[in-house]
Amino acid sequence: MNKQTTLIIVAMLLGIVTGYVCNSLFDAATAKEIAGYFAMVTDIFLRLIKMIIAPLIFATLVAGMAGMGDARTVGRIGGKAVGWFLMASFVSLFIGLIFANLLHPGANVGVPLPDVAASAGLKTSALNLKDFLTHVFPRNFFEAMANNEILQILIFSVFVGLAIGQLRDTKAGLLARSIEEVVPVMLKVTDYVMRFAPIGVFAAVANVVTTQGLGVLLVYGKFMGSFYVALAVLWAVLVFAGFVVLKGDVFRVVKAMRQPMLLGFSTASSESAYPRVMEELKTLGVRERVIGFVLPLGYSFNLDGSMIYTAFASLFIAQAYGIPLTLEQQIVMLLVLMVSSKGIAGVPRSSLVVVAAVLPMFHLPEAGVLLIMGIDHFLDMGRTATNVLGNGIATTVVAKWENAIGTEENEEEEAGAVLPSPAAAE
Repeated sequence: MNKQTTLIIVAMLLGIVTGYVCNSLFDAATAKEIAGYFAMVTDIFLRLIKMIIAPLIFATLVAGMAGMGDARTVGRIGGKAVGWFLMASFVSLFIGLIFANLLHPGANVGVPLPDVAASAGLKTSALNLKDFLTHVFPRNFFEAMANNEILQILIFSVFVGLAIGQLRDTKAGLLARSIEEVVPVMLKVTDYVMRFAPIGVFAAVANVVTTQGLGVLLVYGKFMGSFYVALAVLWAVLVFAGFVVLKGDVFRVVKAMRQPMLLGFSTASSESAYPRVMEELKTLGVRERVIGFVLPLGYSFNLDGSMIYTAFASLFIAQAYGIPLTLEQQIVMLLVLMVSSKGIAGVPRSSLVVVAAVLPMFHLPEAGVLLIMGIDHFLDMGRTATNVLGNGIATTVVAKWENAIGTEENEEEEAGAVLPSPAAAE
């Protein structure tokens, strides 16, 4: 365990203690005011993360695309990545349905049920596949950069990278080298920003515990415990799937993902873990051209933790209100969630929005979302860590299929080889 991982764990524990003390000593209004200052610190850290994501994605992706050669390579890599993403999404949803049926987390939930006519206040209109597909393509590159629209940046970067790749030997050599030189600069900036991670983690955890208290974990203990059991099974399935392709090297991938997962878990933000995931994958020898293309794509289409949550939460609400769903209805729900979830990129509290949008289709009250909104942050921590693990494994698997693991200088020798040894990676 390296120094920063230790600091993050210590910061998380201190955040729990500090939040518990604040929640116990002060009334609700004062605790909320104190939590606001913790939230401010977390927001500053996340703003620093968002500050570097757009230029980091653009630089790494353009540099990678410029070295791919042609659009067929991009299409091949993209096809393999999307195929893996769809398989992982289906498996995640299926595991969520299985464990919700086995463990019945919504039975005898033990808290007052919200009125069926109550509104969750979520913008389910944002969940529209047609609008999402249109939104993927940027109207303005600078607008996409300013709003951190990952998919829009990806689309523009692919076009620019392919164009530079075609012209780098004639007219765009200087531009290609300039963009390639931006990458190490952005990675150094990332290193500076990540040094503030323990502070951001402390504030994020203290904020939640100050406002919610630890008592909420006892009230929803069965639901949260059941969900984390399902997540543990999903982790095992993801690691096994990675083992099929990567063999024993998948455990090195899991080890490398520990710090990004811990960071994502403690902040409940996938964005906070993105730069660290990229660095760890590079350390494993995964080539930048694959990381730069597959990882941003995965952050929009390969949200394994969010997938399992939408299925689990939907059945939890059905069970809480005593509304039985037949096997056929549950299978249809799985398919609907599979399609609906692909339009959630960039939607705030996206997993809850998907659940709220799907519930009325099966005559379940949208108000059921109110049951879990209070503990959503604690659940979001687990699903964020799962998303990080899923994308780390997926990117490495695609790199293995593309013979893109190893140093660029040894590309021919590394083709088809296993991950490099720790000494080689250093």
